[in-house]
Amino acid sequence: MTFESNSLLLVDFTARVKDGDVFDTTYEDEAKKHSIHKPEYTYKPRLISIGSTSFPVLRGFDEALAKSEVGQKLTIEVESAKGFGVRDSGKVRMIPLRKLGEEAEKVSIGDTVQVGDKTGIIRYIGSGRVQIDYNHKFAGKTIIYDAHVQQSLSTDKEKINGIIDEHFDKHSEFSLTDASVTVKIDPQLFRSDILQTVKHLVKTDIFKFSPSINSITFTETHLNKASVPKNNDAGSKSKTDTPTNDDTNNPAKVDSKSKKTD
Repeated sequence: MTFESNSLLLVDFTARVKDGDVFDTTYEDEAKKHSIHKPEYTYKPRLISIGSTSFPVLRGFDEALAKSEVGQKLTIEVESAKGFGVRDSGKVRMIPLRKLGEEAEKVSIGDTVQVGDKTGIIRYIGSGRVQIDYNHKFAGKTIIYDAHVQQSLSTDKEKINGIIDEHFDKHSEFSLTDASVTVKIDPQLFRSDILQTVKHLVKTDIFKFSPSINSITFTETHLNKASVPKNNDAGSKSKTDTPTNDDTNNPAKVDSKSKKTD
């Protein structure tokens, strides 16, 4: 079986450098085993879009998944040219240590630093100078993926659920009626600094992967806690924010219906 471009898959995997360490996994027990566990991260199958930049993976991994099938377990070897890139000696620079500003006296070999708009790894420090490697830390490395293709999302409901789950991390619910989607934003996200950005990504991805959808409405319900009786005998008042046409301003507002454009 070959998955077409823009197919959405849910895939479990563990990634490691060949003859090296595990650096990414969707399994919590594996993350703990290899000391890369992140308490704030939800371990679950990763949403991957074949041949697309929406939910991307390394090109070699993507190409192998495109030729797989649901339920298949496979080991994929990704060469550097289709992975994190080959090493480029031109990306290794020597600069005056003072250019690191206040960090100059604190850094050591192996540290990751930000210089301007570029991120690099310190390879050498001496004589008032520092050598920074701007190659990706896995550049030139072969990457091994042990993967399990869990599901191919085919219906609009499956796709929308996968997209919302990936962006909101199970914190929001949705309903689908005909060609309209209503997403109920979880109160945990109301104060998020990136809520508007995430809503924009959800909207964009739903229209891309489910082109039959004509409109998306985001709603927020705020409870007036002061009106809730202590005995909880009476229901609390709730209100839904009035939609706004600007989905980039106040995160406390709700998107109006987003019309699909050509």
